[in-house]
Amino acid sequence: MLAIVLRTILIYFIMLAVVRLMGKREIGQLSPFDFVVAIMMAELAVLPMESPDIPLWHGIIPLVILVCLEIGISYMALHSHTVRGFLDGKPQIIIENGKILKKEMRKSRYNLNDLMAQLREKGVPNIEDVEFGILETSGRLSIIPRSQKRPITPADLGIRTKYEGMPLALVMDGVVMHANLDMCGLNEKWLCEKLNETGMALANIFLAMLDTQGELYVVPKDYFKNNFHVQKKKE
Repeated sequence: MLAIVLRTILIYFIMLAVVRLMGKREIGQLSPFDFVVAIMMAELAVLPMESPDIPLWHGIIPLVILVCLEIGISYMALHSHTVRGFLDGKPQIIIENGKILKKEMRKSRYNLNDLMAQLREKGVPNIEDVEFGILETSGRLSIIPRSQKRPITPADLGIRTKYEGMPLALVMDGVVMHANLDMCGLNEKWLCEKLNETGMALANIFLAMLDTQGELYVVPKDYFKNNFHVQKKKE
């Protein structure tokens, strides 16, 4: 029994490392090659866990080979358009100028129910409002609306906007994010002084965010607890 537990723990961490090495692509964006490799790895990982009689290295060595193969082919795909096309395929234009291209739909075995469902998910119920509908290699539908149907932007109105940038988390769960402080050119002393101005200690901070305007947004740890009690009283 102990051997099975230890095998399971070891295989778990090996698979975790393998998935990390495969990169950060979403499951829905896996190429057919990636998908096949993932299934094979899952089968190989289960065998040593289910059968203690099978030597552990019989499952680990094939996993290592598959990972090396995956990384090698992925590296080739980075530098070769032909390899990328073979592994991932090519996007297909399904809708052009508000018209459905039936020939392209037949090539990809993509039916009308799928098309209408993905159009609704994009908030585009009317096909005539679509300039181009592109079926991506992941199976998702990308929509480019007609220019008359696109939301108005500040650029359309000639309004100049300020650069917003990306807010950075300086404190999370009471822990100082030193890397983000360094990115801002700040230090922990400055942070503590700012928090003292709010009357809250560092240990009581759930989240502290700094925007590009220099404003600090602070959420105390008891914020959710207090709001929960207020909501319960209202009910």
